[in-house]
Amino acid sequence: MDRIYLDNAATSWPKPETVYAIVDRYQRELGAAAGRSAYHEANEVARLVSDARRRVAELFHVGDPRQIVFTCNATDSLNLALHGVLRPGDHVVSSVAEHNSMLRPLRALQDSRDVQVTLVGCDASGIVDPDDVRRAFRRETRLVALLHASNVTGAIQPIAEVGRLARAHGALFLVDAAQSAGHLSVDVDALNVDLLAAPGHKGLLGPLGTGVLYVRAGIERELVPTRQGGTGSHSDSVLQPTEMPDRYESGNHNVPGILGLGAGVAYLQQRGLTDVRGHDRELTAQLLERLSAIPAVTIFGPREPDQRVGVVSISIAGYEPQELAMLLDTAYRIQVRAGLHCAASMHRALGTAAHGGAVRMSLGPFTTAEHIASAGEAIEQVCGQ
Repeated sequence: MDRIYLDNAATSWPKPETVYAIVDRYQRELGAAAGRSAYHEANEVARLVSDARRRVAELFHVGDPRQIVFTCNATDSLNLALHGVLRPGDHVVSSVAEHNSMLRPLRALQDSRDVQVTLVGCDASGIVDPDDVRRAFRRETRLVALLHASNVTGAIQPIAEVGRLARAHGALFLVDAAQSAGHLSVDVDALNVDLLAAPGHKGLLGPLGTGVLYVRAGIERELVPTRQGGTGSHSDSVLQPTEMPDRYESGNHNVPGILGLGAGVAYLQQRGLTDVRGHDRELTAQLLERLSAIPAVTIFGPREPDQRVGVVSISIAGYEPQELAMLLDTAYRIQVRAGLHCAASMHRALGTAAHGGAVRMSLGPFTTAEHIASAGEAIEQVCGQ
């Protein structure tokens, strides 16, 4: 029985063939560090890394690729943004819908720097009200930090409205695009985004261990690097370079990962985000329709596919989330994610935390209608229909 992979919100699989090919080519044929030498293979690696940076910049409508910083993952990007920009006594507006990659650094900064944090609530679908954000502003508010799409409910947040509010109040706007990058069109200038964090291994279709942080031009004067070291530039100085992106890219790059990320973004550009979004929307609509017809199933999040990405979390009466996920895998080879999804605040808002969370099915560009039909049939059988 072939596996049906519905855990793309954790990491996308499978990857485009071009991702596998470039990673293998790097390991077998190139093998050089980026920006450290000048022989043929090293120059080829530098060119490919630069091409990957350019492609990511194009995806987010960033004019200057140097404003894209390569990181280890979205968590690394968020930590750099939060620890780098917040000062003692600053105030941050965020939400209960956030992932722990946002909430834990914020809590650490509360404890270590006396940063004040206001978490606004969300509605029953997991959507934040911009008016709640507006009411949370204070004189000392330095940052608004909000996820673009929920990894629990799939709900797409009103980041355009929130971005306008942040700009009007003179606050920086940090967006966690972990579940939207590669699925939704993101124009950082149009959305008034100052900092945007994204993983390379989810919707961008690259390998694990890759991430990006977009830093709006000028923000580097406020964003303190969280690590220092060799960059391959200004080697005669013990001072950290100030130029972008070297200011934040100390140490050797994860070259095979970055080249794979570049290939993943190239696939998205060739296919087109409009097509990817249409694919997600169509299959999400099919899944919601199938599940809505099963009385024992509770669906969390918006019922309209246009209001969510391809993430659908459910519970079934009589089943613990982990029990249901194990049953789907062992009996049907359907692979999902059960639990709190590193977002306990979101589950508390939904009322699912006390019951161990929910079961999440998440789609990717290689999910098919047959996969959705099989998942729906399996859940019907579990529910005795």
